[in-house]
Amino acid sequence: MIDDVLADSKQGMDQSIEALKHDLAALRTGRASTALVDKMPVEYYGTPTALRELALISVPEAQLIAIKPYDPGALKEIERAILQSDLGLTPNNDGKIIRLQIPSLTKERRQELTRTASKRVEEAKVSVRNVRRSSLEDLRSFEKEKMITEDDFYFGRDELQKLTDEYIKKIDEIGAAKEEEILEI
Repeated sequence: MIDDVLADSKQGMDQSIEALKHDLAALRTGRASTALVDKMPVEYYGTPTALRELALISVPEAQLIAIKPYDPGALKEIERAILQSDLGLTPNNDGKIIRLQIPSLTKERRQELTRTASKRVEEAKVSVRNVRRSSLEDLRSFEKEKMITEDDFYFGRDELQKLTDEYIKKIDEIGAAKEEEILEI
């Protein structure tokens, strides 16, 4: 019973870490990354579609993203989506390929991105703590219903706290690595 609660907690905390990694991958650093535009919604025949489903996205140089649509008719929609996004990038279109030049970040922009990354890290920590709180409530209800003993409850609570501490540490490491990547010139 306690093992089931811990396994569910671990799964929920893993999902929090994956969500954090996904969020941080979309933060623009000084280097080009396909994650910046991968999931960008593009209006394609009236349906919002992820850019990666409409085009081949590659990084031929450290500061350049190349987007080659499978359907050349989608170029204008892709270009419009990029302009409307909050990336702040201007697409260069040669009729076949859209090129996005990634400029170097200013000091102010780096600091702003660092604050954004810190906020996302804190949100992930809150998510992990919410999983812990929910699991702790489950353990309490099991104890009240006499499904587990009081000793089992305390054991489960301590194991749950160890698991939470482990995931908080992982989140801090991921956040520190992203901040270092952002501040890197």
